[in-house]
Amino acid sequence: MSALLKKLESNLAEMQISATEQQKQQLVGFVEQLNKWNKAYNLTSVRDPMEMMTRHIADSVALVNYLPAGKTYIDVGTGPGLPGVPLAIMMPESQFVLLDSLGKRTRFIQQTIFELGIKNVKPVQSRVEDFQPEKQFDGVLSRAFASLEDMLTWCQHLVLPESGRFFAMKGVYPTAEIDTLDKNFELEKVSKLNVPQLNEERHLVEIKLK
Repeated sequence: MSALLKKLESNLAEMQISATEQQKQQLVGFVEQLNKWNKAYNLTSVRDPMEMMTRHIADSVALVNYLPAGKTYIDVGTGPGLPGVPLAIMMPESQFVLLDSLGKRTRFIQQTIFELGIKNVKPVQSRVEDFQPEKQFDGVLSRAFASLEDMLTWCQHLVLPESGRFFAMKGVYPTAEIDTLDKNFELEKVSKLNVPQLNEERHLVEIKLK
Protein backbone atom coordinates (compact mmCIF):
# COMPACT_ATOMS: atom_id res chain seq x y z
CA MET A 1 0.00 0.00 0.00
CA SER A 2 1.34 3.42 -0.92
CA ALA A 3 2.03 5.96 1.82
CA LEU A 4 -0.58 8.28 0.27
CA LEU A 5 -3.27 5.60 0.36
CA LYS A 6 -2.36 4.71 3.94
CA LYS A 7 -2.67 8.34 5.00
CA LEU A 8 -5.98 8.72 3.14
CA GLU A 9 -7.45 5.64 4.82
CA SER A 10 -6.33 6.86 8.24
CA ASN A 11 -7.91 10.29 7.60
CA LEU A 12 -11.19 8.81 6.36
CA ALA A 13 -11.38 6.52 9.39
CA GLU A 14 -10.85 9.43 11.77
CA MET A 15 -13.57 11.46 10.02
CA GLN A 16 -15.87 8.40 9.99
CA ILE A 17 -16.35 8.69 6.22
CA SER A 18 -16.50 5.52 4.15
CA ALA A 19 -15.16 5.28 0.58
CA THR A 20 -15.04 2.55 -2.03
CA GLU A 21 -11.71 1.27 -3.34
CA GLN A 22 -12.34 3.18 -6.58
CA GLN A 23 -12.97 6.42 -4.68
CA LYS A 24 -9.76 5.96 -2.70
CA GLN A 25 -7.78 5.30 -5.89
CA GLN A 26 -9.27 8.41 -7.52
CA LEU A 27 -8.42 10.60 -4.51
CA VAL A 28 -4.84 9.32 -4.48
CA GLY A 29 -4.70 9.75 -8.27
CA PHE A 30 -5.87 13.35 -7.91
CA VAL A 31 -3.00 14.10 -5.50
CA GLU A 32 -0.52 12.43 -7.86
CA GLN A 33 -1.80 14.51 -10.80
CA LEU A 34 -1.73 17.69 -8.73
CA ASN A 35 1.84 16.99 -7.64
CA LYS A 36 2.93 16.28 -11.22
CA TRP A 37 1.31 19.36 -12.77
CA ASN A 38 2.26 21.60 -9.86
CA LYS A 39 5.94 21.47 -10.77
CA ALA A 40 5.27 23.22 -14.09
CA TYR A 41 2.07 25.18 -13.46
CA ASN A 42 2.30 26.21 -9.80
CA LEU A 43 -1.30 25.25 -9.01
CA THR A 44 -0.88 25.15 -5.22
CA SER A 45 1.66 26.42 -2.71
CA VAL A 46 1.60 23.00 -1.03
CA ARG A 47 4.53 21.03 -2.49
CA ASP A 48 4.51 17.79 -0.52
CA PRO A 49 1.94 15.16 -1.67
CA MET A 50 1.50 13.90 1.90
CA GLU A 51 0.66 17.44 2.99
CA MET A 52 -1.72 17.76 0.01
CA MET A 53 -3.56 14.72 1.36
CA THR A 54 -4.25 16.61 4.59
CA ARG A 55 -4.56 20.23 3.49
CA HIS A 56 -6.46 19.59 0.26
CA ILE A 57 -8.10 16.16 0.29
CA ALA A 58 -9.12 15.71 3.94
CA ASP A 59 -10.00 19.41 4.11
CA SER A 60 -12.37 19.02 1.14
CA VAL A 61 -13.80 15.59 2.01
CA ALA A 62 -14.70 16.88 5.51
CA LEU A 63 -17.71 18.55 3.84
CA VAL A 64 -19.29 15.28 2.67
CA ASN A 65 -21.46 14.87 5.78
CA TYR A 66 -22.79 18.43 5.53
CA LEU A 67 -23.85 18.64 1.88
CA PRO A 68 -27.19 17.19 0.71
CA ALA A 69 -26.69 14.33 -1.76
CA GLY A 70 -27.98 14.22 -5.32
CA LYS A 71 -27.82 17.99 -5.83
CA THR A 72 -26.13 20.40 -8.23
CA TYR A 73 -23.19 22.43 -6.93
CA ILE A 74 -20.94 25.13 -8.30
CA ASP A 75 -17.48 25.52 -6.77
CA VAL A 76 -16.46 29.15 -7.31
CA GLY A 77 -12.78 30.08 -7.44
CA THR A 78 -12.03 26.36 -7.44
CA GLY A 79 -8.30 26.74 -8.17
CA PRO A 80 -7.01 23.28 -9.10
CA GLY A 81 -10.41 21.75 -8.23
CA LEU A 82 -10.76 22.21 -4.47
CA PRO A 83 -13.04 21.25 -2.86
CA GLY A 84 -14.94 20.31 -6.05
CA VAL A 85 -12.96 17.34 -7.36
CA PRO A 86 -12.63 15.45 -4.05
CA LEU A 87 -16.32 16.10 -3.33
CA ALA A 88 -17.34 14.92 -6.80
CA ILE A 89 -15.38 11.70 -6.23
CA MET A 90 -17.10 11.14 -2.89
CA MET A 91 -20.58 12.25 -4.07
CA PRO A 92 -21.04 10.60 -7.49
CA GLU A 93 -24.81 11.20 -7.44
CA SER A 94 -24.29 14.99 -7.34
CA GLN A 95 -23.22 17.22 -10.23
CA PHE A 96 -20.42 19.77 -9.92
CA VAL A 97 -19.47 22.79 -12.02
CA LEU A 98 -15.96 24.01 -11.17
CA LEU A 99 -15.42 27.66 -11.97
CA ASP A 100 -12.07 29.43 -12.21
CA SER A 101 -10.82 32.41 -14.19
CA LEU A 102 -7.41 30.86 -15.00
CA GLY A 103 -7.10 28.57 -17.99
CA LYS A 104 -4.19 26.56 -16.58
CA ARG A 105 -6.39 25.49 -13.67
CA THR A 106 -9.41 24.48 -15.74
CA ARG A 107 -7.12 22.61 -18.16
CA PHE A 108 -5.62 20.71 -15.24
CA ILE A 109 -9.11 19.80 -13.98
CA GLN A 110 -10.23 18.73 -17.48
CA GLN A 111 -7.22 16.48 -17.96
CA THR A 112 -7.45 15.03 -14.45
CA ILE A 113 -11.14 14.12 -14.56
CA PHE A 114 -10.54 12.49 -17.96
CA GLU A 115 -7.63 10.41 -16.66
CA LEU A 116 -9.39 9.43 -13.44
CA GLY A 117 -12.75 8.71 -15.09
CA ILE A 118 -14.72 11.28 -13.07
CA LYS A 119 -18.01 11.89 -14.89
CA ASN A 120 -19.87 14.39 -12.68
CA VAL A 121 -17.56 17.41 -13.04
CA LYS A 122 -17.65 20.20 -15.60
CA PRO A 123 -14.80 22.76 -15.45
CA VAL A 124 -15.62 26.27 -16.68
CA GLN A 125 -13.16 29.10 -17.23
CA SER A 126 -14.87 32.34 -16.27
CA ARG A 127 -14.94 35.07 -13.69
CA VAL A 128 -17.77 34.35 -11.28
CA GLU A 129 -19.61 37.63 -11.93
CA ASP A 130 -19.56 36.97 -15.71
CA PHE A 131 -20.81 33.38 -15.57
CA GLN A 132 -24.48 32.97 -16.49
CA PRO A 133 -25.59 29.35 -15.97
CA GLU A 134 -28.48 27.78 -17.91
CA LYS A 135 -29.90 26.60 -14.58
CA GLN A 136 -29.24 27.87 -11.09
CA PHE A 137 -27.62 25.58 -8.53
CA ASP A 138 -28.71 23.94 -5.29
CA GLY A 139 -25.45 24.95 -3.67
CA VAL A 140 -22.61 27.44 -4.16
CA LEU A 141 -19.32 26.27 -2.62
CA SER A 142 -16.31 28.42 -1.84
CA ARG A 143 -13.02 27.64 -0.16
CA ALA A 144 -10.53 30.42 0.55
CA PHE A 145 -12.32 32.43 -2.11
CA ALA A 146 -13.40 35.75 -0.64
CA SER A 147 -15.16 37.36 2.28
CA LEU A 148 -18.73 36.20 2.92
CA GLU A 149 -19.98 39.60 1.74
CA ASP A 150 -18.14 39.34 -1.59
CA MET A 151 -19.11 35.72 -2.10
CA LEU A 152 -22.81 36.44 -1.55
CA THR A 153 -22.74 39.57 -3.74
CA TRP A 154 -20.91 37.92 -6.64
CA CYS A 155 -22.70 34.57 -6.47
CA GLN A 156 -26.27 35.56 -5.72
CA HIS A 157 -27.32 34.94 -9.34
CA LEU A 158 -26.00 31.37 -9.25
CA VAL A 159 -28.21 29.90 -6.55
CA LEU A 160 -31.84 28.73 -6.67
CA PRO A 161 -33.91 31.46 -4.96
CA GLU A 162 -35.98 29.30 -2.59
CA SER A 163 -34.01 26.16 -1.89
CA GLY A 164 -30.45 27.18 -2.75
CA ARG A 165 -27.68 27.47 -0.19
CA PHE A 166 -24.24 29.08 0.05
CA PHE A 167 -21.55 26.92 1.67
CA ALA A 168 -18.44 28.90 2.61
CA MET A 169 -15.37 27.12 3.99
CA LYS A 170 -13.63 29.28 6.57
CA GLY A 171 -10.78 28.94 9.05
CA VAL A 172 -11.59 30.41 12.45
CA TYR A 173 -15.22 31.24 13.22
CA PRO A 174 -15.88 34.36 11.09
CA THR A 175 -17.72 36.39 13.73
CA ALA A 176 -17.21 39.82 12.14
CA GLU A 177 -18.29 38.63 8.67
CA ILE A 178 -21.42 36.96 10.06
CA ASP A 179 -22.32 40.02 12.15
CA THR A 180 -22.31 42.23 9.05
CA LEU A 181 -24.34 39.93 6.76
CA ASP A 182 -26.57 41.79 4.32
CA LYS A 183 -30.24 41.80 5.32
CA ASN A 184 -31.12 39.78 2.18
CA PHE A 185 -29.30 36.75 3.60
CA GLU A 186 -29.87 34.52 6.58
CA LEU A 187 -27.32 32.44 8.47
CA GLU A 188 -28.56 28.85 8.67
CA LYS A 189 -25.73 27.27 10.65
CA VAL A 190 -22.00 27.10 11.21
CA SER A 191 -20.43 23.65 11.57
CA LYS A 192 -16.98 23.02 13.01
CA LEU A 193 -15.14 20.62 10.73
CA ASN A 194 -12.85 17.86 11.90
CA VAL A 195 -9.82 17.69 9.60
CA PRO A 196 -7.29 15.10 10.84
CA GLN A 197 -3.70 16.25 11.36
CA LEU A 198 -4.58 19.86 10.62
CA ASN A 199 -3.65 22.12 13.51
CA GLU A 200 -5.94 24.89 12.35
CA GLU A 201 -9.62 25.55 12.83
CA ARG A 202 -12.05 24.87 10.00
CA HIS A 203 -15.70 25.93 9.80
CA LEU A 204 -18.43 25.54 7.21
CA VAL A 205 -20.82 28.48 7.06
CA GLU A 206 -24.25 27.78 5.51
CA ILE A 207 -26.32 30.74 4.34
CA LYS A 208 -29.59 31.10 2.45
CA LEU A 209 -31.43 33.90 0.68
CA LYS A 210 -34.25 35.44 2.69
